Amino acid sequence: MYRVWNYLTEYSLLLVIGAVTALFWANIDPSGYHHFVETPLWPNNLVGADYDYWVKSYGENAKELVPPGPTKVLSLHYLVNDLLMAFFFAIAGKEVWEALALESGSLRGRRALTPLIATSGGMFGPIAVYLGLALIMGSDTYSAVANGWAIPTATDIAFSYLVGRLIFGAGHPAVRFLLLLAIADDAAGLIILAVFYPSGELAPVWLLFSLAVAVGVFVLANWLPRRLDRGKQDRPYSTWMRDKAGFWPYLIAGALCWYGFQESGIHPALGLLPIVLTIPHADRAFGIFAAAEEHLTDLLNRIEHALKQPVEVILLFFGLMNAGVSFSAMGDATWLVLAGLVVGKPLGILFMGWLAAYPMRLGLPEGMRTVDLFILGCIAAIGFTVSLFIASVAFDAGPVQDAAKMGALFSFGAAALSFFVARVIGVEKQDS
Repeated sequence: MYRVWNYLTEYSLLLVIGAVTALFWANIDPSGYHHFVETPLWPNNLVGADYDYWVKSYGENAKELVPPGPTKVLSLHYLVNDLLMAFFFAIAGKEVWEALALESGSLRGRRALTPLIATSGGMFGPIAVYLGLALIMGSDTYSAVANGWAIPTATDIAFSYLVGRLIFGAGHPAVRFLLLLAIADDAAGLIILAVFYPSGELAPVWLLFSLAVAVGVFVLANWLPRRLDRGKQDRPYSTWMRDKAGFWPYLIAGALCWYGFQESGIHPALGLLPIVLTIPHADRAFGIFAAAEEHLTDLLNRIEHALKQPVEVILLFFGLMNAGVSFSAMGDATWLVLAGLVVGKPLGILFMGWLAAYPMRLGLPEGMRTVDLFILGCIAAIGFTVSLFIASVAFDAGPVQDAAKMGALFSFGAAALSFFVARVIGVEKQDS
């Protein structure tokens, strides 16, 4: 049983299981599935979706189930998408932060420029294809789907990394290039979510509250103990904070920061990101999914590895909450999302990667060919997790959102496309 669990979590198969279950459930019993997703857990005045929005989402009999009175409803859907997914984005944010902040970070210096420029192609290419095709399809279609422009910009970092290793082998330089590209894509995705998809009207005072909480926990739990330990070899204050207080100051600060994001109008799933920046971390990183990172004893890595398996379970429920769309929901948004991913991503990454490598003379990693950029683009077209998430916030619940989600689900087919292209082109696998 332990081996089975490790296999499921290692390959992020829990997310797939959740998504497939939702897909079948929604097509067999759509009403039962929909009411399960919007199950009200706690009508209250503090946390959850606005009461009127929940009533609209739940549909018939909503007011009989939860009579008017509370201003918010913590539903199962809100619990997973807006609260628990904050831990998923915190782990993604941790990898981005280390790549940018550490002296040996993978997104620092000249070696990161080609992947970063290629990433821009992987963002603008899908947007151009998505919006360009929408315009060709007519003004009515464009008006209905335009807000989903960011859906095909996403790359599922876990699945893309695993597919990349299977195609190129763990020792191929293209795998490291793909990881840099995916991390940069995640960073851009977090900015897009925060700037272009607020969850409500912006309330800057609450955002300042969240930032003040982050500064406060950094000063009290990180900076001040180190300051007091200057000149003391046994570092008593820092040791006490690490061994006795542990993660608790950051957990409390995280809850307050998350609440501030909810009230500020910034999507609350991003609410733990400011706290990630305040947690003590090692002066080096081995990269996401690296086994060597398990031996780092800094608090940030300890928290990440403690969260890894719980987050896999969260992704199971995320798939269950968001992938339940009827096959009849396929529409314009489905094909636009899919075209943006499987056409815009490969072409954008190929063009901008070539531009960086040759006209800009930044070069490619030794052992990597120009044609490998196209294969990487196909792999990066696996939007899945983040594409589903953006689809759920880009559109209100309804036919357009369901159609866009179907496109995000179909993007998993980019894995098969990647294997086919790699076979046709001829990739020499390097396992060490």
